[in-house]
Amino acid sequence: MLVRKGVVFENWARTFKCSPELYLEAESEEDVYEAITLARQRGKRIRVVGSGHSPSDLACTSEYMLNIDRLNKVISVSDGQNRIISVQAGMKLHQLNKALAVRGWAMPNLGSISEQSISGAISTGTHGTGIDYGILATVITSLTLITSDGISHTLTAESSPDYFHAALCSLGCLGVITRVSICAVPAFRLACTASPMPFDEVMEKWDEVVSGGEHARFWWFPNTDQCTVVKMDKTDEPISKTSSWFKQTFLGYYAYEFSLYLSTFFPGMTPFLNRKHFSIFFSKPSRTVDDSVNVFNFDCLFRQLVTEWAIDVKQAPEALRQLKEFIDTTPGVIAHSPVEVRFVKGDDIWLSPAQGRDTCYIGIIIYLPYGKAVKHKKYWAAYEKIMMDLGGRPHWAK
Repeated sequence: MLVRKGVVFENWARTFKCSPELYLEAESEEDVYEAITLARQRGKRIRVVGSGHSPSDLACTSEYMLNIDRLNKVISVSDGQNRIISVQAGMKLHQLNKALAVRGWAMPNLGSISEQSISGAISTGTHGTGIDYGILATVITSLTLITSDGISHTLTAESSPDYFHAALCSLGCLGVITRVSICAVPAFRLACTASPMPFDEVMEKWDEVVSGGEHARFWWFPNTDQCTVVKMDKTDEPISKTSSWFKQTFLGYYAYEFSLYLSTFFPGMTPFLNRKHFSIFFSKPSRTVDDSVNVFNFDCLFRQLVTEWAIDVKQAPEALRQLKEFIDTTPGVIAHSPVEVRFVKGDDIWLSPAQGRDTCYIGIIIYLPYGKAVKHKKYWAAYEKIMMDLGGRPHWAK
């Protein structure tokens, strides 16, 4: 185990950083045991870190920080038709996706990125979209963790249901997860259709939008009355996709970031930018076919602040109407595009934001062009009040 002092940890968005007293890098489960024992003997708290992709300060600590990036190996693969793969907990989702692909398998659902570690993703309730699909943790069949007393526990829903459902989304507070077993599915392709639709029509056709695709989501563009409804369904069609470097990269990344940077000096530009962003990139229908991971994942652009709350799917239209009214009627509010809306099946995981109810996740964003701060507290406070008043629950990593 590598032990270092003087390490400064900073998350991906560079929104938080910390200087842990000791920075420990584990290469084996034995190293994890030693790190926990060391912390216990010295009366220190220990915090596990993986990719640091949360824009929050969730991973930060002034005491001991344990990095498990090197715990990234496949442990075992099942024979037969149940498609169970066991991996070390530090494996990144993109590494897992590759390990599954070579076997003709895939994750049944994914979020927008695959940079997180598998243990970090499940411990924070990371999710994709699809009203018949749960958060990522629902595909875990067993997990092993080492608790603060140095004892290793392997948990399943059958052998220890309470501990298992507590550990599946535990923010690292029950112990250090060292391995997980995942139930994969045969590899598949998705046909992804994106269609513009007025905001009011989305609200009127809510049930149809929620269940209109196997994996459905939509983006609403603040300062407009427009949304883009995205439906993803399994298909056997050949891969078919179009890409324009000028449109997607030059305009969609470089020009967009520069425009957002200018708007920090002239905030009145923001509504215009939101309207143009929709007009250029999302005002026309589109359709692509690709392997599932390439459809689930997409480029989330540059540094950003995000917050996302989970709300009962039946309450979500009211939350969105209130948020739209606030943005439309409150002078000086900066709201970047888009507001992302996704859907998840309810579960029985104790700390899951989707526990006990089919859930709609509503996420808002403020970009930090070239790292420049953007005023967002009024927007954030109004959004969080709306969500709290309607029974919302925060995403643990946002």
